[in-house]
Amino acid sequence: MRAKFIVNDYVLIWNLLFQASISETMYKLKQKIWQTYKSEYNLVFKDKTMMMKDYKNFIPNNDAIYNILLENKDYLKLKKEVEKYRLEVMKLWDKNKKETTNLFNNILRLDIVDYTIFVVNPVLNIIEQPSKNTLIVGKEIDKKHSMNLLLDITREIANNNIKEYHGEAEKFKLAILEFALDNEYATNLSKINYFEYNSKGLVNLKKWLYPYWLMYLGVPKDELKKRMERDNISFDDTKYAYEKELKKMNIQEFIDFCIRNKRYIVREHKMDKPVIIDVI
Repeated sequence: MRAKFIVNDYVLIWNLLFQASISETMYKLKQKIWQTYKSEYNLVFKDKTMMMKDYKNFIPNNDAIYNILLENKDYLKLKKEVEKYRLEVMKLWDKNKKETTNLFNNILRLDIVDYTIFVVNPVLNIIEQPSKNTLIVGKEIDKKHSMNLLLDITREIANNNIKEYHGEAEKFKLAILEFALDNEYATNLSKINYFEYNSKGLVNLKKWLYPYWLMYLGVPKDELKKRMERDNISFDDTKYAYEKELKKMNIQEFIDFCIRNKRYIVREHKMDKPVIIDVI
């Protein structure tokens, strides 16, 4: 998966107008525009859908408010800051391209087309997918934990390329994506073991899923113990039938497999013999 990072005036202006104010100066400017151009301001709100569908050819029905900001010195200064931020995000992405490519190709195994990522002011603190294969990113880069931004971006992409679940099934999705992103991907990025990270409410489910997660990754049976030591998670591998078919699945198929076989996976009693479960 490739990502193109751009700063687009229309997208940037829309988010400055309709997201939380990033400064006192911007707040006062928005108030002034609203008091003078109420009807035009409301029309701009409706532009987002068309803007994100075809940003290259987007032409607003009324460009009065856009022109006000495009000619405003504070906006021009802010745009330069956003351009600088865009370069920092690109540098972070390019530096970790190998691990990110591995995430989508070998861990998630999702065939994702290229993404266009619209960069906005990081003070807005947003990451969202407004339309297919696009993201809006404006979030501070933590200098000590810069990988957090990559995790947020990849999590948003993954979430929007996997179907929605409800109730208990959604917990399976969350637990498996946590394995993929917050554990496996984060460990590969940092070279530090992140398998101790667990969201509240998913700890037991992840323990039950862990043997199947290793099978999904294709960890050979004779290397399971070594992998358990690395991740600081243990289970009795003699009580699990090794499911070779799991490594042929993508993350969506694996989630469905786990949900389908939850009565075997989620158990509080000890098994006396290996359990054969449905991989079809």
